[in-house]
Amino acid sequence: MGRRTKGRSIGSDLAGDIQTMLGSPPDLVCRSLIPDGDRIVQCIYLDSLVDKRTIDEFIVSSVQQNAFAEGPAASGNQYIQELPFTAPYETLRQQVLQAVITGKCVLIDAVRERLWLIDTYNAPGRQVDEPRTEPTIRGPYEGFTENIRINIGLIRKRIANPSLRFEQMTIGSQSGSTVMMVYMENLAPETLVREVRSRLAAIRTDSVLESSYVEEYIEDRILTPFPTLLNTERPDKTAAHLLEGKVAVMVNGTPFVLIAPLTFHELFNSAEDYYQRADIATFIRWIRLISFFAAVFAPSLFVAATTFHQELIPTELLISLSAQREGVPLPAFLEVLLMEIVFEIIREAGLRMPRAVGQALSIVGAIVLGQAAVEAGLISAAVVIVVAVTGITNFVVPVYSFGMSQRLLRFTFILLAGFMGLFGVLCGALFLLAHLVSLKSFGVPYLTPLAPASKDDWRDVLIRAPRPSMKPNLLPASIRRLKRK
Repeated sequence: MGRRTKGRSIGSDLAGDIQTMLGSPPDLVCRSLIPDGDRIVQCIYLDSLVDKRTIDEFIVSSVQQNAFAEGPAASGNQYIQELPFTAPYETLRQQVLQAVITGKCVLIDAVRERLWLIDTYNAPGRQVDEPRTEPTIRGPYEGFTENIRINIGLIRKRIANPSLRFEQMTIGSQSGSTVMMVYMENLAPETLVREVRSRLAAIRTDSVLESSYVEEYIEDRILTPFPTLLNTERPDKTAAHLLEGKVAVMVNGTPFVLIAPLTFHELFNSAEDYYQRADIATFIRWIRLISFFAAVFAPSLFVAATTFHQELIPTELLISLSAQREGVPLPAFLEVLLMEIVFEIIREAGLRMPRAVGQALSIVGAIVLGQAAVEAGLISAAVVIVVAVTGITNFVVPVYSFGMSQRLLRFTFILLAGFMGLFGVLCGALFLLAHLVSLKSFGVPYLTPLAPASKDDWRDVLIRAPRPSMKPNLLPASIRRLKRK
C-alpha cells in the first residue's frame, strides 16, 4: 500500500510541477485515463505539438487494453522510451519537461510506477511545395519545408542507402533548436565530418531560428562577400551533394539546408543542368558566367570609359553618348551610382510588398522612373540601359546569396572606376582574384578544381560533359583532396 501511495504521489507531483513550470498554458493537457477503478494512468502533452489521432487511437486504446503493463519491451526505442521511476525526482522532472515541450506524450502509470515517453510530434507547418527560390522547368517540384522530419523523409526517399547518417544535436540555450548533420558514411571524408561536427558543437548562442544563424558560426571566413556554404531548399540538389561526399546541415524551422564544402564554380550550377542535355546545360552555364561578369563589371566599365577613357569608345558611339548627355547636370559616375541605388530600392520594395502588388510596383516603378528621369534630363538613356541590363543579369545566377555578393561587388567597382578609371577596375579585379584564391571552405580551396588544377573535374566546370564520358564513381576534387589528408 505504501508503494502504491508513493507512485501516485510522484505521478501527481510531476503533473502539477509540469503545469507550474510551463505557466499553466492553454495547450497543456493532463488527462487521467482510468481503465478500472483501482489503476490511474495520467497522460500529459501539449495539444499544439502532438498528433491527437495517435493519442486517441494508439495511446488511449493501449492503456485500456493494458498494453503498457508489461516490462521494457519498448524501452530504448526512439518512438517509445521508458524512464525508471526510481531515478531522482529532479532528474525525472527535467526529462518529463523536456519531453513535453518537444512534442512527446508522457504516460504515467502511478500505481505500477511506470513512465513512458511516446513520440507524438506533429507540429503545424507547410506541406511539401515547389521550391520558391530555385525553380526549374524540368526536374522534381518538391522542396524542403520547415518540418525537419519531413525534410529527412525527402532525403531518404532519394537515397535508399544504409550508409546515410543523421546526427542530431540541440543548439540554443533558450530555443533548444534541433540541428541535424547529414552525410554518407562511405563517401564523406572523416576529416570533413569531424570538422563539421566540432564546429557545430562549439556554437554557443541563445537561439537558432534559421540556418543562417548556424552558417555564420561555422563558415571559414565572415568578412567576405562570397558564400562559403551553399544553401538550398531542393532535396534533389542536397541528395546529389551528399552522394558526392559532402555534408549537409539541417535546422528545424527552416526549409534551407546548408551544404559544405562549397567551391566557386558550384555557384553557377543549377539542379536543372543535370536534367537537360549536355550541350544545352553547357550553353546555359556560359550564359550564367557571362551574366556574372556583366552584373559586376558593366556599370564600372561604362563609368571608366565615359569619364577617363573616351578614346576607347568608337567615334559614332561617342557622338551618340555625348548627344544624350547634353544638358545632364550629373557626371556619369554619379548618374550610374544614383540609378543603381534607386534600382536597389525598387527591388527591395517589390520584395517586401504583398506579392500581388510587389511585382507590379517593381516593373512599373522602374519603367516610369527611368523614362521620367530621361525626359527630365536628369540622366542619359545609356545609363538606364546599363543599369537595366545589370539588374537583369544579376538574377541569372541560380544561388540567391551569390546574387547578393554580385550587388556588393558592383558598387565597389563603380566607386573604383569613378575615382581611378580602368586602372581602378583592374586593381580591383586583381584584388578580387587574390581574395578568391585565399578563400577556403572547410579546408577546400575555393577555386578547386581550377586552382589547384584537377583536369578530371574540368568536365563538369565550364562545361557539362555527357554522362557516358564522365568517370563513374569519381568524387569531386574537393572531396578527394580531403580524403587524402
